[in-house]
Amino acid sequence: MQRLVEELKRLPGIGEKTATRLAFYVLRCDHSFAADLAQALVSVKEQSRLCSRCFGLTEQDPCRICADPRRHPEEVCVVEEPADMLALERAQEYRGHYHVLGGALAPLDGIGPEHLRCTELVERVERGGVSEIIVATNPSAEGEATALYIARLLKPHGVRVTRIARGLPVGGDLEYADAITLSKSLEGRREM
Repeated sequence: MQRLVEELKRLPGIGEKTATRLAFYVLRCDHSFAADLAQALVSVKEQSRLCSRCFGLTEQDPCRICADPRRHPEEVCVVEEPADMLALERAQEYRGHYHVLGGALAPLDGIGPEHLRCTELVERVERGGVSEIIVATNPSAEGEATALYIARLLKPHGVRVTRIARGLPVGGDLEYADAITLSKSLEGRREM
């Protein structure tokens, strides 16, 4: 039991009390629940990989979004993490493609542009076919710094760079925003 609690505590946002409560819940459940949970954890690690185009999580390459001919490849929405991409998809308003950076600039934590997929974004723009980059980084200090960096990086390439509108709380994460807020943020994006 203690091993399970210790492993659960390693998850983000899970402290001692929550980990203990979850461990007891698993203990009370049917054996099949524990087996299904374990299989789901193993499966996600074995079958998930990054899309070679957008760097979102997928089981196939390219992902279903990049492979969808109904989407607009000339619009590329830049997000920090795959969870942000999924949050925007829940809003069901955006019909373009994505580019997942893999984080945000955080110089105090030693995360610079070389740690993000900025080079791949520039290469994508240089290949042609992209007319607008929609920067949808989190409205935090790191997200804003990343947005400004991307705007400066891409301006010389002649592509339109916009930023999603406010409507997301400062310090909040896209992953936890509701669909309506995300939809309005996309509608109200502005030139950077």
